[in-house]
Amino acid sequence: MERAELKAWLRLTLSPGVGNETARKLLAAFGSAEAVFGQSPAALRQLGSDKLVSAITTEPPKLADLLQATCDWLAGADNRAVAPIGSTHYPAALLQIEDPPLVLYMMGSPINHALSAIYNIASNLAIVGSRNPTPQGEQNARQFAKAFAEQGLCIVSGMALGVDGAAHDGALLGSASREGCATMAVVGTGLDRVYPKKHLALAHRIAANGLIISEFPLGTPPLTANFPKRNRIISGLSVGTLVVEAALKSGSLITARMAVEQGKEVFAIPGSIHSPQSRGCHYLIKQGAKLVETAQDVMEELNIPLPAGIRLPGDDDGDDEAAEGDSSFLSALGFDMVSLDAIQARTGLPTPELQARLLELELDGLLMRLPGGLFQRVSKG
Repeated sequence: MERAELKAWLRLTLSPGVGNETARKLLAAFGSAEAVFGQSPAALRQLGSDKLVSAITTEPPKLADLLQATCDWLAGADNRAVAPIGSTHYPAALLQIEDPPLVLYMMGSPINHALSAIYNIASNLAIVGSRNPTPQGEQNARQFAKAFAEQGLCIVSGMALGVDGAAHDGALLGSASREGCATMAVVGTGLDRVYPKKHLALAHRIAANGLIISEFPLGTPPLTANFPKRNRIISGLSVGTLVVEAALKSGSLITARMAVEQGKEVFAIPGSIHSPQSRGCHYLIKQGAKLVETAQDVMEELNIPLPAGIRLPGDDDGDDEAAEGDSSFLSALGFDMVSLDAIQARTGLPTPELQARLLELELDGLLMRLPGGLFQRVSKG
C-alpha cells in the first residue's frame, strides 16, 4: 500500500465522530479513502452534518505520528500487513457481519501463508471462555484445541488469560507436525502491544505459527470497551464457536450471541451445577447450543471427517477410572471443587493416608490444589 493511501485510511479511522458505518457510507459515495478527503465541503454536506464536514476537512493532530509509526512497523518485518475493507487481504467473511471493521492490522509468519486461514472460515473454529477457568476448564480448552488442530482446524480466540490462552497453546501443540495456520488471535489493542503482558511469549509463538489480528491502530492501549467489540471478529472468522466455561455475564456469551446472529454454530461444554463458571454454558445449551462431551461431537456437527481410530478429548473419560488408580477414591472426589474435610468425611481415611493419596493423584496429574485449601479432580481426557 502506498503511503498516501495508508494516510487516507488512518485519517478516516482517526476522524472524530466518524465511525465504521459513516465511513462505509463515505466510501460508497466517493469510491476510496483518498477520494473522501478530496471532496468539497458542499459534497460532504450532502452525506452529513456540518460536524461531519468539519471532521473530514480537519486533519487529526495525531495523524502524522501514527502514519510514521505504522510505516515503520510495516517496514520492521516481512510478517505484517494492513488490510482496509475491500482490499485483497481483507477477509470476505467479515463483509457479511454487522459492523465489519474498517481496517485490519495483521501479523503472522510468513504473512501470505498465514493470511490463507482468514479466507477459509470452514476450517476455523473459535474457542472462548472464562478468564478464570477451573483447572478442568483450562485443561479442556487446551486438549480440545490440540485435537482440532491435529485434524487441520485453525483455532480462533482472543488471547485473553484463561481459556483463550489455553486454546491458543493447545492449537500450537496440535499443529506442530503439520503446515498451515495453527491459530488466530483477535486482540483488543494495537499490534505493537501485547495484553496481557503474561502472554508475551505466547504472542511470539502465535505470530510465528499463525496470525494476530486487530482492528485498532498501533498504540491503542487495552481499553475495556475494545474487548467485547473484537468478539464479532472472532465469531465472524469462524464456522462455529465452542464455549468451554463461562459465567452468566461472561464476554464469551457475547461472542456466542454474535455467532448466532451471524448464522454460525454454537457449542458448549457442560460442567458442575455448583460451579459459577458452568452457568453460562448451561444457559447456552438451554438456548439451543449443542452440548459437547467430546471433540468428535463438534467435528461431526461441522461435517469434518475423522480418520479411523482417532480418540479425541472426552471419549470414554468415565470408563477408565480403574486404570487411573483407586476408582472408589476418585469417585468420592467427584469433579467439583472440594475441601480436605469433605474428602475425609466421604472416605473415612485418616489424615496421613488421605494426604498421601491426594499427593499421589496430584503428581499423576489427576488432581489440582486450589486456593483456599480446595481440591479438584482433573480428567486427562
